[in-house]
Amino acid sequence: MNLTVVLFVLALVATSATLAEKARFDNYRLYRIAIENLEHLEVLQAVEQLGEGYNFWVEPVNVNSEVDLVVPPHKFAEFTELVERYGLQARLSVANLQQVFDDELRRTTKEAFGWNAYYTLEEIYAWMDGLVAQYPNVLTTVIGGTSFEGREIRGVKVSYKEGNPGVFMEGTIHAREWISAATLTWILNELLTSTDSQVRHIAENYDWHFFPVTNPDGYVFTHTNNRMWRKTRQPHGILCVGADPNRNWAYNFMQGGASTNPCSETYAGPEAFSEIETRTLSEYFTSVEPTITTYLSFHSFSQLLLLPYGHTTAPLDNYHEMMEVGTKAIEKLRERYGTVYQIGNIAEAIYIASGGSIDWIKGVYKTPIVFTYELRDTGVHGFVLPPDQIIPNSEETLDSIIVILEEGENRGIH
Repeated sequence: MNLTVVLFVLALVATSATLAEKARFDNYRLYRIAIENLEHLEVLQAVEQLGEGYNFWVEPVNVNSEVDLVVPPHKFAEFTELVERYGLQARLSVANLQQVFDDELRRTTKEAFGWNAYYTLEEIYAWMDGLVAQYPNVLTTVIGGTSFEGREIRGVKVSYKEGNPGVFMEGTIHAREWISAATLTWILNELLTSTDSQVRHIAENYDWHFFPVTNPDGYVFTHTNNRMWRKTRQPHGILCVGADPNRNWAYNFMQGGASTNPCSETYAGPEAFSEIETRTLSEYFTSVEPTITTYLSFHSFSQLLLLPYGHTTAPLDNYHEMMEVGTKAIEKLRERYGTVYQIGNIAEAIYIASGGSIDWIKGVYKTPIVFTYELRDTGVHGFVLPPDQIIPNSEETLDSIIVILEEGENRGIH
């Protein structure tokens, strides 16, 4: 490609960015599809490689599993033909995805920051700044890193006394998983305001590092341009933007479950820590690592509690002990609302997925307690969990975190 053509394309991209409108998903359909045999798997993986408006909310990886696939209107006829030709069991979950997105916002009331709505990055940061001003003896602002577009990965540290072991709370590394940030802000508020004795115990006997949004550029983009955006916002090539920040960590990088295609949702980046967000957040973690005994990462959706690792199903490190801890945690989580979680390491519970944050934390630093939550639900709402489920989801999650920390204390991990 000669220089004139390159400049022309770049000019088009710049013009498009200036004139960009928020992506709409009118009449896009969401299907739940059963993968019953190898042929089904191969067909769906071919669809994933094709792109062209298809978008998997759950990726086609294993036989005897289910996936969620968004189908754009211009692909209805093609998709129907595939269903009929290969005998796919496809159940329509959502007939008009845009209506779901509109309802997600229409339901909310935002008189003051709370948990009956989802909030923008600016609103979350302003709320945290207000907390620091309100609780100056307990809270401090901490900066976990920076983003490609120059935003802070802003967080707060909760510390009631010196010498506490640390808990690291990482949220919204995948931009479209809004429930992750909402859950972390709710839990943070509970640690400051709850009078429950168990909550007070964990609040005052641990130092908490809260980062509700660790992919700030992507999160902003989900509010301004594309509700379904997942990745960072650093360009990779002329036409592709972003890498998957949960495939970009420098532990068993590109050892499966990650893509080398810069336009893919699971593009790992050209090299480990190519994304400034993961690189700077890892540097912050390194600076506080000697005090951290627990690392909890929050994603959606699937109702899973996941252990390292993503590159192998082998039960490595303290897998068996953490399976015991995690099993007790999800049993407690179920008590409040009957919500059922499954547990296992990433590779056995979902699929091979290397380069994730918890793998780096465990693999590099051997942090004793490391889990990822895949929050509500199991696919009824997917990434668009209604705001009226924010508090119930958060309540049951905190119930389980209390058990994780209590079990850690009982086992001398604190």
